[in-house]
Amino acid sequence: MEEQLKELLPFLRDRNVQVRQLALSNLVSQTPKGSPHRSIFFSGQSGGLSKPNESDVIRDLKLLCRDQLTVAHDAFRALVNLSDAPMLLSSLSEPSFLNFIVSYIINPQSICADLAAMLLSNLSASSSACATLLSMKVTVIADEKVQNGFFATQSRSGSCAVPVPYPTEKEQEILALPLLLDAFVQGAQVDGIQDLSKRSRKGSLHFLASVFGNLTSSPTGREHFLTPRPSNPLKPDSELEYPLAKIVSFTEHKDIIRRGGVISVFKNCAFNARAHKAILSPETERVAVSPSTIKAPGISALPYLLLPLAGPEEFDLEVRFRYKSFNLVILTILGIPGPRKATSISPIPTPRKNSRTRSNSPSNAYRSVLAPLSHSMGT
Repeated sequence: MEEQLKELLPFLRDRNVQVRQLALSNLVSQTPKGSPHRSIFFSGQSGGLSKPNESDVIRDLKLLCRDQLTVAHDAFRALVNLSDAPMLLSSLSEPSFLNFIVSYIINPQSICADLAAMLLSNLSASSSACATLLSMKVTVIADEKVQNGFFATQSRSGSCAVPVPYPTEKEQEILALPLLLDAFVQGAQVDGIQDLSKRSRKGSLHFLASVFGNLTSSPTGREHFLTPRPSNPLKPDSELEYPLAKIVSFTEHKDIIRRGGVISVFKNCAFNARAHKAILSPETERVAVSPSTIKAPGISALPYLLLPLAGPEEFDLEVRFRYKSFNLVILTILGIPGPRKATSISPIPTPRKNSRTRSNSPSNAYRSVLAPLSHSMGT
């Protein structure tokens, strides 16, 4: 059986798209972990101390991600399954391929964007891939006539329609991470719309939350989310805001992947004690994260982190008067010793009447974020 499967590998480069599709459809079932003939995808792949050598089949799969929809879908699936192999990380994290994946994801017309986001999520578990993503720039053409306001030139593929007429403006290089963040926010707006033709963006991109969680595991990644940047990456003179503020509302999202990834981002960013004031401050207050002196509206994350821990019941008025500071209410709920003096940072949110607690005790995920922040809740 293995020899028969190996005979299909050369057909991945056939000039006939139907032949490529037929060959790939028979091979993709062998890519999941534990498949009996998975080893055929690693033949010719070198690793260890020697210089990485990319095998023909992996190179073919990377190229097939740009093919027609049915072929690209199976190619992305295959690479998602294979990306757990350490010996392939170097090949799959190659800058030009990562640039294509990022450009493909940020294009609203990319039909396989969710699969590409899954692949990027797996690859971002590697520190080298994270370093590449944090400094990566993508080539775009800004044009108000194009959906989303720009076209990522490297996203051009058989499963991603090219705008007609093609933009004639000058190409420019833009930092990739702010564009990924905006795509992630837009993806939540189309979640639940089954008809792709009615979606402004083809993918919901929930798996980008895991990418951001992996990126913020490093100081450089945390610095990006805690540095004021233009709200519109294409307009440097637009209002400044913290990138972390764009995703704070997703701590209560119904999708566990999006919600869990965003909570991981906040947990990682909470390790930066100098950023606690910005994370806790309301939007009406402009705050800087030292050593930077650039100020931006506060992230106001506290209500979003607390509400998932609270039940549907209203706070008793007696409790409100007893704890004049909202911070002391939070610390009491969490069982965390608070400071002697505390100042109110955010108004007490009114719990939703139809909200439900996910468990009888506060979630460990939310507690892990709030625990380090508790030291900055008042002085």
